[in-house]
Amino acid sequence: MYYFIEPMAEEDIPHVQAIESQSFTTPWSANTYRREIRNTQSCRYVVARASAAPPAPSPAAPAAAPRRAGILSQLVEVLFPQPELPTSARPIVGYGGLWLTVDDAHITTIAVEPAQRGKGIGELILSALIDHAYELGARQITLEVRVSNTSAQRLYLKYGFQPAGTRTRYYTDNGEDALIMWTDPIDTPVYRSRLSELRRQLFARLQQQA
Repeated sequence: MYYFIEPMAEEDIPHVQAIESQSFTTPWSANTYRREIRNTQSCRYVVARASAAPPAPSPAAPAAAPRRAGILSQLVEVLFPQPELPTSARPIVGYGGLWLTVDDAHITTIAVEPAQRGKGIGELILSALIDHAYELGARQITLEVRVSNTSAQRLYLKYGFQPAGTRTRYYTDNGEDALIMWTDPIDTPVYRSRLSELRRQLFARLQQQA
């Protein structure tokens, strides 16, 4: 199976909400997603799609068209060029999003369809959001995660997020606390080198699975 990251579109919202209803007890409304998607000044939302078909050849980009795309989008384009298939043949299996607040990016949500978990899709989405944080000019990235969600915490620790406090009774469904996590500045040679190595490992895993 091949996985691809794309910008979330309004027609994707019902599919995103279907995954969200299996992942969270307090899902967002369709109008909230529309508002977020339309706010391109400070918000970025993506979906992960799956395809059983092998990648089609990707045409080379014109040499005269320099790109400011992030590392992830360039690597995905090289390693997993998007096949020419109808959307119905590339179902959404995960999604994520972030906001920019001044010069900090706040990851608002990441979720993967339950049947597709454990395949690196959540990590691929996180990596895509880090690219968007660079694109928006963020210096650091933050998020909240349930204190009981140790598997997600391990992923975030892997990508340089560190615990920085808690929000008491943050989750309204059961009153669970949220662990606040922050990265160090992401626009440094140390962080970029770490990110590059993590992505090399991720893409090797995805290629092996494909």
